[in-house]
Amino acid sequence: MRLQVSRSKNAASFYVTKSVYDKGKRSNKIVEKLGTYAELKAKLNGRDPYEWAEEYVKELNRLEKEGREPDVIARYSPYKRIEKDVRCSFNGGYLFLQQIYHELELHKLCKDISQKYKFKFDLDSILSRLVYGRILFPLSKLATFEESKKFIEQPSFKLHQIYRALEYLAKETDFIQSTLYENSLKISRRNTGILYYDCTNFYFEIEEAKGKKQYGAGKEHKPNPITQMGLFMDGDGIPLALSINRGNMNEQLTLKPLEKKILSDFELSRFVVCTDAGLSSEENRKFNDKDGRAFITTQSIKKLKEHLKKWSLASTGWKLPGDEKTYDISKLDEMIEKASAKDKEKIRAKVFYKERWIKENSLEQKLIVTYSVVYRDYLCNIRNSQIERAQNTIDDSPEAIKKCRQNDYKRFISKTNITIYGEVADKEIYGINTALIQKEEAFDGFYGVCTNLDDDVSEIIKINQRRWEIEECFRIIKSEFRARPVYLSDDDRIEAHFITCFISLVIYRLLEKRLHEEFTCHEIISELREMNFKEIKGEGYEPIYIRTDFTDALHEAFGFYTDYQIVTSKQMKKIFKATKSK
Repeated sequence: MRLQVSRSKNAASFYVTKSVYDKGKRSNKIVEKLGTYAELKAKLNGRDPYEWAEEYVKELNRLEKEGREPDVIARYSPYKRIEKDVRCSFNGGYLFLQQIYHELELHKLCKDISQKYKFKFDLDSILSRLVYGRILFPLSKLATFEESKKFIEQPSFKLHQIYRALEYLAKETDFIQSTLYENSLKISRRNTGILYYDCTNFYFEIEEAKGKKQYGAGKEHKPNPITQMGLFMDGDGIPLALSINRGNMNEQLTLKPLEKKILSDFELSRFVVCTDAGLSSEENRKFNDKDGRAFITTQSIKKLKEHLKKWSLASTGWKLPGDEKTYDISKLDEMIEKASAKDKEKIRAKVFYKERWIKENSLEQKLIVTYSVVYRDYLCNIRNSQIERAQNTIDDSPEAIKKCRQNDYKRFISKTNITIYGEVADKEIYGINTALIQKEEAFDGFYGVCTNLDDDVSEIIKINQRRWEIEECFRIIKSEFRARPVYLSDDDRIEAHFITCFISLVIYRLLEKRLHEEFTCHEIISELREMNFKEIKGEGYEPIYIRTDFTDALHEAFGFYTDYQIVTSKQMKKIFKATKSK
C-alpha cells in the first residue's frame, strides 16, 4: 500500500491505495480516503498531515506483512450495473478434496503419464476436475467441464482435451491403482490384512451390446446392457483395487484375476479375503487356501448337504462366545417371556454359535453357524410384509402375477387349475403357498460362514459383519457419485470413467476418516457443495455459506480456515499453496 495525494486548486486529498491484479492486468484501488489537508490539520492538533499519513501507511504495511490486515471496506454503487457474463460466486469446498488429491501425489502421477505419452494438455487439471466434479457435481463430461468453472481456481484445458485424456487414463488404470495405493500408505494406515471383495453392475442408456457392454443379470433389472465392476476394499473401508468386466461374465470368475494383480502390483502376499456367498466358489476358496492367504465367506445353509443342514438347524449344542456351556435355542422364546423387561433385551441381543470342521474335495474348512432372535424376527417381519403384498396382489391385481425373481414377494403366490373339489377350474386359481412359507421359516435366525482360519469365532464373525462397508462403497458410487447410467460407448472411455469414480471414492473415504467418521455421506457432500464464496474484486472472497459443526471440524482437520468474514486474496493464495503441498 502507498500514499496518494490528489491536489486541486483549492485543496489536497489524501488516499491509501494499492495495486491489484485481475487476470494479469494491474490497476490501482483506493483502500481508504483519509481526508483533505485541512480536515487532517484540524484533527491532528498542528501535526503535519503529510508526515502523519506516511507513518499511517507504513503501519498498515507492517500489519499486512504480519497477516493482520485492517478491515476491508468494499464500496458498491446502486447505480452501477454488474458486468455481463462475469461470474462472481465460486465453490471452495473442492479445496479440501484438493489437499488429499495432492497428498496422494496424483499431480505427479499425471506428470509421469504425460511424459510417457508426450502430450501437451494439462492432465492434472483435467483429472482433478473430473474427480472434484464427480464428488460435488456428478454430471456428464460436458457438464463437468462447465461446472468446473465454478471452482475458485479455473480449469486450464478445453472440452475436447477431456475426451483425449480418457484414452490415456484407461491405458494406465493398473499403474494408477498401484501408485494410488503406494502413495496412500504415506498419509494413512492401510489395513491390508483383511480384504473385502464384491461385484456390482452398471447399466447403459443404449440397446447395443458391444465390448464390455453386454446383456446380463443386472441388479436394477433393467432391459439394458450392463458392465460389471469387481472391487477390493481394505479392512478400514478404503478401496484398494477394481476391475471392469463384461456384463455377462460369471462374477465368481472375476476374483482371481484381480487378486493376482494385487499380489503382483501391490506386493501384498498374506491376507484374508472376505466375500459373500455368491463369490465363494470352491475354486476361489482353494485359491485362498495357500501361500499364507485365507478366506472368510458367507455360506448358504439351504445349499449345505443334508447332514450338515440338519446339524446346522438342530436346536441343541449352541454356545456363546467365551462360554463353554451349551444351550437349546428352542427354549429362548420361553426364557424371554419369563424374563424381566431389562433381561428380555439382553437375551434377544445374544448371538449363539456352533462350529465344526468339514473336509470335501481336499479342502478343509470350518463351518460356523450363528443364531440370533433379533435376526430371526427381522427375517420374519420382511416375509410377513411380502406375504401381505402377495395377498393384496391376489385380491386386487391378479393380472399382475407373472414369473417372479428369487426373492420377489410373488414367490409366495401359488397357481393351480384344480378347485378344492378336485375339478378342473375355468381359470387359474391363486393362493398363498403355505408350504413354502413353512420351509423358509425353518431357516429364520440362522447365518452361516465358512473359513479356513482357526481363529476365535467372535473375531471371524466381527470381520464378516464389516462386509456392509463394501456395499456402502457401491451405494456411494451409484447414488452420490451418480455413476449410472453410463452414457459412454467405447471400452477405454468406460474404463476411464470408472477409474475416475474409483479415485473419487478413495479421496472421499480418506476425507471421511480424517473427520473421524462423525458425519454422514450426505452431510459431507452437500455441505462441501454449498461452500461458496463471493469474489470481491481486488480484495478477496467473502464466504456465503453457513458455518456449521461440519465446517468447523473440516477446517480443524485440514489446518486452514475459510470461515472468516473475508478471505483476502493474499490469504487465499496461501490456501491454494497449502492444499497443493505435501
